[in-house]
Amino acid sequence: MKKVISFSLMLMLGLVLSQILPGQLGSSYMELKHLVEFMLGVCLAFIMINVGREFEIDKSNVKVYVKDYFVAMLAAALPWLFIAVYYIFALMPAEWWGLGEVWKETLLLSRFAAPTSAGILFSMLAAMSLQKSWIYQKAQTLAIFDDLDTIILMVPLQVAMIGEFSWQMMAMLIVIFGLFYVGWRYMSRFKMRQTWYAIFTYSVLVYGSTLLIYMLTKHFFGAKGAIHIEVLLPAFIFGMVIKNRHVGGRSEERIATIISLVFMLLVGMSMPLIDISGGASAGDSESIIATIPMMSGWEIAMHVLIVTLLSNLGKLAPMFFYRDRSFTERLALSVGMFTRGEVGAGVIFIALGYNIGGPVLLISVLTLVLNLILTIGFVYVVKHLALKAEGRK
Repeated sequence: MKKVISFSLMLMLGLVLSQILPGQLGSSYMELKHLVEFMLGVCLAFIMINVGREFEIDKSNVKVYVKDYFVAMLAAALPWLFIAVYYIFALMPAEWWGLGEVWKETLLLSRFAAPTSAGILFSMLAAMSLQKSWIYQKAQTLAIFDDLDTIILMVPLQVAMIGEFSWQMMAMLIVIFGLFYVGWRYMSRFKMRQTWYAIFTYSVLVYGSTLLIYMLTKHFFGAKGAIHIEVLLPAFIFGMVIKNRHVGGRSEERIATIISLVFMLLVGMSMPLIDISGGASAGDSESIIATIPMMSGWEIAMHVLIVTLLSNLGKLAPMFFYRDRSFTERLALSVGMFTRGEVGAGVIFIALGYNIGGPVLLISVLTLVLNLILTIGFVYVVKHLALKAEGRK
């Protein structure tokens, strides 16, 4: 519980700091901003390497995962699409509804609602001694596929953000599909040190590599010709090829949690200045949806509640499958998928990299915060349903 509450508090603290620090630091704020962006990338790489380490499937019997992957894909796609459609038709002017640029930006930003927090979900079920239950085992499979779907569906969105076909797009696609090939071909192949400081070192190297590619191509071809490979996929693949070995100990878990907390703080600190006067807040941004005027507090709160409801309705997809299990088990599995965490925040960080801002971004961040807070309630619902399904209540 403390972890979930801490995630919410750190994200909100970062959001407050993002509004205070620019005025307090003046011109020196840009130096802090660059440091925050670098540390964000490293922390996200650390998180995704650990997600990749947990991705283990039997390659000799892939057919057994087809149904699970399809269910996980629905659980990842439905919240995304529900929120994207809501953002377009509830928040955008009618004359924007047919604009491709608006749809691209909205589809990218609304992706934050897709991934389930595997770490929160697993620790929650493990605390109830349900590791051997069908709910735990199925949730473990779905949550990992959920994150994989998020990464895969980020690829066409990233390509769409580039726009017109170019050699940069071709190069990026070659790298992306090359990474997928490497991940599948060498999954769980390499024995490497897996202490927290070793994984942190890998994170610096992975994010540093993507940053170096961007900086070199930007230097030679300009900002529009730069190749920007998001760290989500390279970090996930890096973790995927490591032969997973659980390194126990409280210190390992504590430091991994601290890195996640720092990540949530930094995501909040990366938020652009919010113009509470009601004017457009795009600044020098080329983003279209960033030009939407800021809404009142009541309007923001209403949209946050609706988006939270839509995102969790989409996560109910598993309830309509696995008919050989009881309704109670299927409902417990679905509610367990409501949990959100670092990967969703990572998508918001990526959206910030494309200068997507305005009230839609604020609604997305606050929805993530609200969902983290509600996770406490989700825990009790899953606990009640799981114990009932196990015949312990």
